[in-house]
Amino acid sequence: MRTALSAAFLVPCLLSASAAAEPPLPQLEAYTVRESWRQPMAPLRIADHTWQIGTEGLTALLVITDAGAVLIDGGMPQAADALLANMQRLDVAPADLRLLLSSHAHADHAGPFAALKRRTGARLVANAESSVLFARGGSDDLHFGDEITYPPVDTDRIVMDREVVSLGGTDFTVHFMPGHTPGSVAWTWTDTRDGRPVRIAYADSLSAPGYTLHDNPRYPRLVEDYRRTFDVVRALPCDLLLTPHPEGSGWDYAAGDSAGAKAMTCAAYAQGAKARFDAQLAEEQAGSR
Repeated sequence: MRTALSAAFLVPCLLSASAAAEPPLPQLEAYTVRESWRQPMAPLRIADHTWQIGTEGLTALLVITDAGAVLIDGGMPQAADALLANMQRLDVAPADLRLLLSSHAHADHAGPFAALKRRTGARLVANAESSVLFARGGSDDLHFGDEITYPPVDTDRIVMDREVVSLGGTDFTVHFMPGHTPGSVAWTWTDTRDGRPVRIAYADSLSAPGYTLHDNPRYPRLVEDYRRTFDVVRALPCDLLLTPHPEGSGWDYAAGDSAGAKAMTCAAYAQGAKARFDAQLAEEQAGSR
């Protein structure tokens, strides 16, 4: 009996000793970003009915129409309160926000969509690629895995390339420009400024931060998509260009009235991005030899 008892207790003791020798599990790390992405700012007028209401480092455009408002991108997940406060400064009540549009489904641009839908009743409009990522809250991203997640959100309307979404007499046209994400898009619409029509293009990021470009197993035609996208951006109806990261197109929201003094054209934005992409691709291919 003594031998049997000793053997019965030996295995748990060995397991306990083995477990004690293992290092502790790693701490969870939050998705941290630069301060400008989290720095609220007062509404900045872009055109007669178009306002930047996001942070100094992330674009969130509010377009006010006779039938309610449209928000294009929202910034980080913690931005919902600041966005609603800026809407209130522009006399836009939560219930007046009718549509949510996006550039792409990453946490630094779509982060507050779930909260905004709950608090305003706005409908989210996106293409099928972004819709899938929205529903997963950004998890299983092709390039970042589960590093940049956010509260999941359901898409209410799926749009196709060049489809038009209308509200209060303003037509928003979606232009598919895959690359930064498979669902990346540009939105174009016409506003007025100084009494004249102005064609606004809100074009997604063209960067490829840390991406495997050539022979990417999760995105086999990534290089071809980027090259087509440069052509799409170059051809957009574009008197005035804005981008999700304002510095990408020459904007400095902290500069107030002169925020757009160095704003790029769509052609210049595409040309510069193409040059950087070609250099990144060449460096990657040289390193693989």
